[in-house]
Parts: sequence; structure tokens; C-alpha cells
Amino acid sequence: MSRWGQVGFEDANTSIMQSLIEYHDLTMFLVLVVSSGVTIFLVFTMFSPFSWRALPNSERLETAWTVAPAGGLLMLAVPSLANLYVQDEVANPNMTLKVVGHQWYWSYEYAVEGEEIDTYSFDAYMIKEGLDKDGVRFYDSDKRAILPVGETVRVLITSADVLHSWTLMGAGVKVDGVPGRVNQTQLQFLRPGVFYGQCSELCGVYHSYMPIVVEAVPKDVFNVWVQHLGS
Repeated sequence: MSRWGQVGFEDANTSIMQSLIEYHDLTMFLVLVVSSGVTIFLVFTMFSPFSWRALPNSERLETAWTVAPAGGLLMLAVPSLANLYVQDEVANPNMTLKVVGHQWYWSYEYAVEGEEIDTYSFDAYMIKEGLDKDGVRFYDSDKRAILPVGETVRVLITSADVLHSWTLMGAGVKVDGVPGRVNQTQLQFLRPGVFYGQCSELCGVYHSYMPIVVEAVPKDVFNVWVQHLGS
């Protein structure tokens, strides 16, 4: 969860988020290299009275400052496309979680294969009053989405009214909920924990009252929870 004064990212809890952080680091490195090179060139040009004599028309120089930016853009494009592909590709999911955005709450529906129950659904509202001492103001909901660690979960996101966006920062997930359309992504948590998010699409007067709380638990704990639902 983000904290006041935090500068960096949240701790990554999915391989997707780890890839996004690595991509951010690569981008910042290229920004530093390009900015430093341009700054040095400008300083040299401004303060050297003979700099114009050292820069005659040169095909090699023109080729170099054309190929170098193209190479940098290619270094950004390849991992970016790979990240986009991985986020949209869901192969052999162990379960499906359907998320529906409403004004102004979330609905969750589980479809667990091979268990005693086929589906289970509930609505999650923000806790406005009576928050526990361990709760987070404006971030906690009355019900949490429980998901198993290490299992591939297909998440289907849509909306029942206006545009919403289901965002879970620690998992590297931000998917729009569009009325009449179903978008999908995948989740595979690396460790147990409670992870918070919010609707990231302006959806009305209570847009900020749509927290997202997902609790990742070990597989055996999740199985017990599912069996309890079916009993």
C-alpha cells in the first residue's frame, strides 16, 4: 500500500509488477543517458568559440545521431510490447474472478473449478464508520476478495453503469471496466498479504469511495475458505 511521502513503487507481489519496475528502471537509465549527452553537447557548443569548426558536415555523424535514438526507442519498445502481451495473455487459469463496477461499489463473482461450489458472489462497499484499529481509512471495504498464492487467476472486469477502472498497484494491474465489454488480465501472487487499490476512472461524485481490497492467502487456507462457502 502507498504511504505518505513514499517516492518509489510499492513492493511487487506479481511477476508482472516486477517486470514493470524493471522497465521503469530501464527507461530512467535511458533518460539519464540522453539528458547527460544533450547537456554536455549544449555546454560544449555554448562555451567553446571554436566548436562550430569541429562540427563540419559529416554523414557518419548524422548517421550516428539517427541510429542512436532509434536504438534507444527499440530498447524501450521490445520490453514494452512483451509486458503488454503478458498482461493480456491468460493461459490455463486455475480459477476466474469476475469484477463488476457499480456506482459506487464493486461486485465480485468467483468461479472455482473442481470445488464444491461453482460460483460465489458478493458486493464490497467502503467502510465509512466503525473502522477497526488496524484498518486503513478510505481504503478498507466490508468484504475482501480472497485469492490463493501461486495460482493463476483470470480476472474479468466490466461495468454495470459508467466507466470504472480496477486498479491494484502492488500487482501491477489497472484494467478499465467498460459497460457492455469484458476486459481480462491475470493475477498470480508471489506471497501472502493484503493489497489495496482504488477505482482509477472518474465515475461520479463518490468516485473516491470505491476501494479495492484483495487478500492473498496460501492455497490450503483458500481451499478451507471455499469449502466453508459451500457448506
